[in-house]
Amino acid sequence: MGRKMGNPNEIQVVNIRMVKEPSLYSTEKITSPEDVKKVIAKELATYDREVFAVLNLKTNGQPINLNICSVGTLDASVVSPREVFKSTILSNSAAFVAIHNHPSGSLNPSQEDKDVTKRLLSCSELLGVKMLDHIIVAGETGDIYSFKSEGLLDQLRPPRAVWER
Repeated sequence: MGRKMGNPNEIQVVNIRMVKEPSLYSTEKITSPEDVKKVIAKELATYDREVFAVLNLKTNGQPINLNICSVGTLDASVVSPREVFKSTILSNSAAFVAIHNHPSGSLNPSQEDKDVTKRLLSCSELLGVKMLDHIIVAGETGDIYSFKSEGLLDQLRPPRAVWER
């Protein structure tokens, strides 16, 4: 016998949960781009395609998890705030660091990188989760570019609303 057909207006009830992948190990708190480099850069340097990830952090800066939000092509990846913030919210993160690689080895942020950062900053303000940095990992070298260290994060941050001042 087949499945009994229910009401055509029936809404399925679903559960959303995170699935754990093999771990990267770190008990160190993330307080600088160099800390991110020690923990994550080596992992992202191994990819031959662009990968966009978020490192979710506790209030004290200790990593909760790393979520790979998008795996793209040789020189691009699609980054949706929905995918970025899904793990951040489910992890009950206080803050996050956006990280992506440039398989070409370039450390220079593209206009698309800047646009994504600006959009994530706006969303993070709305959701009350701090975006601490956006790190670019260059190719196999593992060298990094930090939007925060270069002053670009503050330039891209949206002005605070009048009622928040």
